[in-house]
Amino acid sequence: MLRRFLVILIRRSLLILLLVCLGCVAQSAPPDVARKIEHQVRAFYTIPAEVKVTVGVITPSTDWPGYDAVSVNIDGGDGKQKDYKFLLSKDRATMLRVTKFDLTKDPFAELMSKIDVKDRPTRGAKSAKVVAINFDDFECPFCSRMHQTLFPEIFKEYGDRVTFIYKDDPLTEIHPWALHAAVDANCLAAQSGDAYWDFADYIHANKHEVDVEKTPAARFEAIDKMTTLQGQKHNVDAVKLQACVKAQNEDAVRASMKEADGLGVNGTPALFINGRKIDGAVPIADVRAALDAALRDAGESAPTHPSAPAPASR
Repeated sequence: MLRRFLVILIRRSLLILLLVCLGCVAQSAPPDVARKIEHQVRAFYTIPAEVKVTVGVITPSTDWPGYDAVSVNIDGGDGKQKDYKFLLSKDRATMLRVTKFDLTKDPFAELMSKIDVKDRPTRGAKSAKVVAINFDDFECPFCSRMHQTLFPEIFKEYGDRVTFIYKDDPLTEIHPWALHAAVDANCLAAQSGDAYWDFADYIHANKHEVDVEKTPAARFEAIDKMTTLQGQKHNVDAVKLQACVKAQNEDAVRASMKEADGLGVNGTPALFINGRKIDGAVPIADVRAALDAALRDAGESAPTHPSAPAPASR
């Protein structure tokens, strides 16, 4: 009986000691400190009153001696939450937000490694040191502008030293036929990369031929007709192509859309040039600048650019 009592006593003592130690490691922010932190965060990030700001526990910082660490959760009520990490001085008089960079890794290379280009049609140089990956939407007017910038303008200058690849990211909420067009394009790509690119060239230049149709079914039929014509032009297996078009398997397109979300793409076009991201249909000079920088990083020479036209004399 005495032995059992001693065992229970020792276990309870160990439990109390463990709780005390954990309290030394992590502790809730005192109300006055939590209030100061919340006010600073709301003021600096201009967070409205309806957004919930929650100050987390305070723990010793493992990276910055002399400081503690505290996380702040921001919840807008839309299902999207974000945690921000801060450093807190021991006297609770100063709070810092420090970004730590790992110089042993190349962020551009890390980003490119997250993009799956297996079996995607390519244009331009084969196995080039510089790769330009564009997340595209066939119904998007800004994508059409970017496409016209890339092909033929940029391609004329860089096609011998850059590999161009398209990925799918149809914005289905506002572009009702873009997903169907992406599936059809991939049906062509499964048999002929040239057929895919000719389809992309044509539909970006002639999307009005789809938009003019009055019903969704008629728009899908117009896209399928474009697909069939490109298939005939490039002598692909017509039976296989029609079976693919009829099946409308969206898996590959959906996977590409999910990948785009993971990369922080929130609109199209989104162009990644060896990890350098370009959002939107930017001027051609911006695309050239990113390509030239990527070529220099890769130890390659940039092409000679056409001179800008001289201003007209008065």
